[in-house]
Amino acid sequence: MNRHPLASLVFLVLATACADAAVRVQPVGRTTRHFVDSSRTDWDGRFGRPLVTRVWYPARAGIAESTWAAGVFRFGRSAPDAPFADDARCPLIVLSHGTGGSAAQLSWLAEALATEGFIVAGVDHHGNTATEAAYRLGGFVLPGERARDLSVLVDRLLADSLLGARVDTSRIGAAGFSLGGFSVLALAGAHLPLDGWQRRCNLEPNVPWCVLPPEASSTLRDIDSLRRSDAAFQAAASRGSEATQDARIAAVFAMAPALLPVSDTLTLRTISVPVLVLLGDEDKQVPQEITASIVTAHLRRAQLLRLQGVSHYAFLAECSWRGRLFARALCASEGVDRGEVHVRAAREALTFLRAHLRRAD
Repeated sequence: MNRHPLASLVFLVLATACADAAVRVQPVGRTTRHFVDSSRTDWDGRFGRPLVTRVWYPARAGIAESTWAAGVFRFGRSAPDAPFADDARCPLIVLSHGTGGSAAQLSWLAEALATEGFIVAGVDHHGNTATEAAYRLGGFVLPGERARDLSVLVDRLLADSLLGARVDTSRIGAAGFSLGGFSVLALAGAHLPLDGWQRRCNLEPNVPWCVLPPEASSTLRDIDSLRRSDAAFQAAASRGSEATQDARIAAVFAMAPALLPVSDTLTLRTISVPVLVLLGDEDKQVPQEITASIVTAHLRRAQLLRLQGVSHYAFLAECSWRGRLFARALCASEGVDRGEVHVRAAREALTFLRAHLRRAD
């Protein structure tokens, strides 16, 4: 019997929902923390810098998970505020999202690691996250502030009354995507001098690393006015010359790291922890060849993996059918199944992080 098109759609939705409801052997818990860094102000210069944080972790067996979605994205399944699986201390991964995104965009990676016994904590980087009412230019051009977010996040997690007792402080790593990929490299010692970035981009303004994304609503030339008039930006830019390396970070996983062509390559050579870099060969935002050449030449403990047919946004969370129809710029994956990309990337991350965050005997 031929099924009516509408009935077919309903059947597909129900079948997908049933598949999403499959029970994991190791459920994933998720909680939120509203941390604040009182040593820095927000971009308005009024309050402490907000560090809204999502935390994923192994939850008690048999706990019921629920789907999580927002806008046009699907952020997987987890159990809000579920009890931990046990009292064991877990390795910790701090997570840095791409420019203009959110920690939830990397929920696919966080869940994959949490099912294998990791605690994963991602901060929504203030001024550079879709979870806030507005973007701020400083959030796009000062990745050192993002690296500081991650260091303070480790401090706050270790001091947290519940989470602190669950973290194995000898096994802490970092993972990030796009600008988040550079941010976690900055956590290991990389540096991007703002003045040098501006000077280079005055000479070649149209290369990918000199064009800010549309949501920034600004260009690099707008930085000069902020330097003259904005006290919060002035303070953050002044911190830009300070090191952001955090000795607690023992391994870094960077997916399509942005801005390496304008980074200080001498600082890249100082990175001593193992690094795994994933690049997509169809990436138009982070050009593969020049990025790969910098990784190979300057990151002395780096592994480099290239994913065939993978574009930049394939590392974002999976989209709903509305997203595939109405937000094609973010939801198109150039013919590659985004879920399969996530499975491959998560598998590489897990293998790498297990190897370099081993339990001390």
